[in-house]
Amino acid sequence: MGPSPGSPQARAVGNPVHPVRCRGTGRQESIRRKRPGAIPYEEIGAEFLQRPKPLSEIIEDLVFPQNRERNRILLERKQSGVYEDGLELPKRKNLFGGNAFLGKGEIFKGVELPTGAVWQPVFIPYGEFRTAVQSFNNGPTEFTEWANRLNLYGNLYLTPTERILVQVRPLDTSGEFSGYQFGGGDEGSSNALNGRIRTLFFEGDIGELFPFLDPHDKGQWDLGLAIGRQPLNFQEGILLNDSVDSIGVSRSSMFLFGSSAAHLTGYFGMNELHRNDGRSDDDAKIFGMNMGADYFKSTYELDIAYVDGGPSSGGDGVYGGVGQTRRFGHWNSTTRLNLSQALQRETDAVSSGWLFSHQLSRTILSSHDIFYLNSFWGIDDYASAGRDPDVGGPLGLIGILYDAPGLGRFQAPLGNHVGNNLGFATGIQHFFGSRNRTHLIIETGGRLAFEDRDQSSYGLMTRFQKAFGQHYIFAVDAFAAGYDDPLLDDLGYGGRCEWQIKF
Repeated sequence: MGPSPGSPQARAVGNPVHPVRCRGTGRQESIRRKRPGAIPYEEIGAEFLQRPKPLSEIIEDLVFPQNRERNRILLERKQSGVYEDGLELPKRKNLFGGNAFLGKGEIFKGVELPTGAVWQPVFIPYGEFRTAVQSFNNGPTEFTEWANRLNLYGNLYLTPTERILVQVRPLDTSGEFSGYQFGGGDEGSSNALNGRIRTLFFEGDIGELFPFLDPHDKGQWDLGLAIGRQPLNFQEGILLNDSVDSIGVSRSSMFLFGSSAAHLTGYFGMNELHRNDGRSDDDAKIFGMNMGADYFKSTYELDIAYVDGGPSSGGDGVYGGVGQTRRFGHWNSTTRLNLSQALQRETDAVSSGWLFSHQLSRTILSSHDIFYLNSFWGIDDYASAGRDPDVGGPLGLIGILYDAPGLGRFQAPLGNHVGNNLGFATGIQHFFGSRNRTHLIIETGGRLAFEDRDQSSYGLMTRFQKAFGQHYIFAVDAFAAGYDDPLLDDLGYGGRCEWQIKF
């Protein structure tokens, strides 16, 4: 129940941009053909010095001269191939814990708790900075802006199964981002500096926290526990995608209904829940259950949630979702059916409806390129149980035309809320070079509205993304769209350039 790596801002160059499972793609199969199953011993750790250093190690190298001397000696030995040079290798000093991250040598003995658990604290700070210049125009909404977002994380590892994670985003709050607006009545700088904690939770294993309950590890105490302000993401964000003050308990490694592996999670949240309209409902509480099971050819997911909402937002709602992910030959397929039911009255925050979505993709023969065709069918007015204001609507996984970047005011060109619509997105993700560090996506899509209150639209969008070194990503998006809506111009267009620094 930790941070979701599949969020738009976390996607890495070289990975599929849509969360369709691509296990066994041509890329993976080619790797298996080229390399044997076992790595030769002389190659183990050969690229350790060239790995991206975590921020904690960078800080420690700046603070302690012996760390820099140690790195210099190791590098010279590697370059020369002479390891018996008579030089004494300085012992690495650590600022954030007893054990060096990915280090070697004697392990810190740790601290034994009264419960019998042994903790070896290691603190690893890391983060991501995003800055973009972007322009958007669809008639009523027209702007050009410079927007910034900084995600700062602190990960306190207590053991391999227990940790505390904290996150702050000091440059944005409540949908406002620090930067500058060009032109119009809002021209000028914007300041959204804040110290609000966006994520702060503890997760661990009850059997490891209290070893005396099952000293021989034969009982049923291997239960995952997560408590605090944490991201909740179910049905790939369709049913729920929000950070909520909550508690969850999970049981894994079960064999329910003849599956090879299954898990069951129950959770309860009572603060920071944003309803389907992206607005916080201070009175809302959420109760939910998630189950997943793996079979020989398929993975199934089942979710049920109930929101006890405040009367000002529309009241209570019941939500459900079922999904299947599997392969058909060379094709990857994910099918989902989600529903929502308002129990008092329907508003933008809670409403009744259905959403059927399907994602289909495959690796194009003799290449690493990926072709995808994603579609959806909305009946009435489906609503999510919870949505963070920055993630947009539940259609973000359909394609980049429906995806909100989560930075500034830039919107999804075709919108990402459901309504009574039928829509699709299809495209190709082309990789340049053998290292897959540069790709280009060309996508077209459209949606047909069945009611006058919804809009029909179609569009074309491209995304170019390139990685530089080990910490930098440059991306360029551009789109053109047509709208059948009296409130919008017939033609919309926009573009953005983004620079990401991961550290």
